[in-house]
Amino acid sequence: MADDFKDRGGSPWDSPRGGGNGSGRGPVPPNIEEIIRNIQKTINRFMPGKGAKGGKLLFLGLIILLIIWAASGLYRVLPDEQGVVLRFGKFIKTTQPGLNYHFPYPIETALTPKVTKVNRLDVGFRAGSDSGFSSAGIADVPEESLMLTGDENIVNIDFSVFWVIKDAGNFLFKIQDPAATVKAAAETAMREVIAKSKLQSILTEGRSKIEIETQEIAQSLLDEYESGIQITQVQTQKADPPDQVIDAFRDVQAARADMERAKNEAQAYQNDVIPRARGEAAKILQEAEAYKKQVVAAAEGEASRFLAIYTEYAKAKVVTKKRMYLETMEKVLADVDKVIIDKNAGSGVIPYLPLPALTMKSKGTDTQ
Repeated sequence: MADDFKDRGGSPWDSPRGGGNGSGRGPVPPNIEEIIRNIQKTINRFMPGKGAKGGKLLFLGLIILLIIWAASGLYRVLPDEQGVVLRFGKFIKTTQPGLNYHFPYPIETALTPKVTKVNRLDVGFRAGSDSGFSSAGIADVPEESLMLTGDENIVNIDFSVFWVIKDAGNFLFKIQDPAATVKAAAETAMREVIAKSKLQSILTEGRSKIEIETQEIAQSLLDEYESGIQITQVQTQKADPPDQVIDAFRDVQAARADMERAKNEAQAYQNDVIPRARGEAAKILQEAEAYKKQVVAAAEGEASRFLAIYTEYAKAKVVTKKRMYLETMEKVLADVDKVIIDKNAGSGVIPYLPLPALTMKSKGTDTQ
């Protein structure tokens, strides 16, 4: 190979020794300016302008495209939504309502699922419409509704679960089937609560407690799965014994209701009679106490009066007798119609005084 180089002048650049310019300083490097001019000529062939003007237009167009591409990363999250940002398809963060930004496509993309929408899931039955519970168009699902109670009875219970999205990121990427996950968690929680409750409590006053406990257990399961789901309410739609024994159970319930009604009526009668009897007894006792005090006071007064009169009688018997006689006659004659006749009246004078007539006349005058 060295001989070949020597035959061609001894230069590996395939040029005569000493260079093409005859200076003898070795090989000449490529001309950079000439290369740039060649590139510009190539670009100008595809541009509407020529020379520097065409290059400026190309640069300006690239800047505008870059700005538009960067601005495409702006997105708006509505109040009922939550933003989910994906970077090359991988979840990285969630954003709150308002104006947000992410790196433009294809680097990042944003999803905005509705997080305030209340979803409903029925367990134990299937209704014809999701708008509300109705007695028409309902199909019972025994494998979901029949549950074993704590006192080893069977209850047929239907209930609905209402839920919303709590964390959109976990909701979209941590669980595959949200509805099936909620249904499994709610049914598991309900069976656990029913297994600790008695049939009578489930069918009567214990429903609200069962709903609260079921919601708490189901929510803890969903949080453990990192499902991003929040259960807002568990509502019991029906709780009855199995169809085979429901008639007998209703008879027992009717008898129990009659017993409760009789007990309530007896209690009401007791509450009415006993207070009145106690009031009457207290009234009699008070009247007896008052009469006792009255009689004792009257007796003490009569005794004191007798002693006072006896003292005066001992001092002056005649005067005292006369005074006692007059006082007695005054009391006796006070309520008797009287006519006074004066046998010593002179001539021309009526010898009697009709006191009753004068009294009646006096009363009539006072009335007028």
